[in-house]
Amino acid sequence: MSNFKQIDPAEIQESVFKLVGTDWMLITAGAPESFNTMTASWGGLGVIWGKNVGMCVVRPTRHTYSFMEDSDYFTLTFFPEEHRGALTFCGTKSGRDVDKCKETGLTPAFTETGAPYFEEARIVMVCKKLYWHDIDPAQFVDPEIDRNYPQKDYHRMYIGEIVECLAR
Repeated sequence: MSNFKQIDPAEIQESVFKLVGTDWMLITAGAPESFNTMTASWGGLGVIWGKNVGMCVVRPTRHTYSFMEDSDYFTLTFFPEEHRGALTFCGTKSGRDVDKCKETGLTPAFTETGAPYFEEARIVMVCKKLYWHDIDPAQFVDPEIDRNYPQKDYHRMYIGEIVECLAR
């Protein structure tokens, strides 16, 4: 974890809405021998069950889904603006078809638990999976939400305890 320092997630002064919704993040899961990443602009950071957590959603049709299912840990990584192109690429191309690291120039690194992240990140949140839940359209109070699902491929939500938070 070169050039990173361990911080308390509460030290992050940036808006969660900007970090997730505007700056975007990579959700990454797997192990050194096989992992995948995807761009996300949906998710959240907060506190639940007395733990600092990262929350993200992954559609079952995404390649990253199987890695999330098979992993105890996942990472949420946030990048400087200069890496917007890499984030765009990782959100529009599938790891089934391309080597995202090779195509974007992102450098994979791994925590002691084997969780993948990228050296170019400015903030890395290593999350230990605590909970998952499938989005159930029958529970949409606002029927407009279903417009986000023309293929009816409803997300699975993951909540992970932030066990490490690294920043530059």
